[in-house]
Amino acid sequence: MRAFIYTGGTVRTENITEHPKADDLCIAADAGYRTACTLGERVDVLLGDFDSLGEPPVDESFEILRVPAEKDLTDTQLAVEIAIDRGAEDIVIIGGLSGRLDHTLSTLAILEDLHARGLHGYITDGQSRAHYIKSSSTLIARSAYKYLSLIAADEVVKGVDIEGCKYPLKKATIRRRNQFAVSNEITGNVAFIAVKKGGVYIIESRDA
Repeated sequence: MRAFIYTGGTVRTENITEHPKADDLCIAADAGYRTACTLGERVDVLLGDFDSLGEPPVDESFEILRVPAEKDLTDTQLAVEIAIDRGAEDIVIIGGLSGRLDHTLSTLAILEDLHARGLHGYITDGQSRAHYIKSSSTLIARSAYKYLSLIAADEVVKGVDIEGCKYPLKKATIRRRNQFAVSNEITGNVAFIAVKKGGVYIIESRDA
């Protein structure tokens, strides 16, 4: 099952091309309710401490889960846990890549956690889209996102191959303290990315 999680922060809704199907689970995390409403998407579950949204609307069409303001997990992380508990194996997070840097980094880390649990997910806010792979390969289709960057998540990432891009790489090593695989551009229909050892964030982005 696929789950969509809507978060707060700035979302370029005009660029969002990801929309849930009828059988997908849709969760709004606090002010993510506004994001879902702006996109015209339904909400199945609304959760949060509601410090951002304020008092949640009275609506019997969705479930409301109120959580304490003082807690270990962010509202987005809690939404992910609920999605997994309800059977989601594929998670799309809308938002979470702008605003406070601490929230952005914690949201990105969710992708690593999903991978470690054998699940898949990605994040998009309409300006950027982030995936995570570890010691594997993937194809990234050319899209309206102009730039393609690889950001090392581990101290050392080895055997990095990039094909179908303006700046190809072959058996390269990327270090977390030396992020040089930034602002590449896909030149063909798809880019091929492979990593022999280590984890990377694959980030597609466009100018503001």
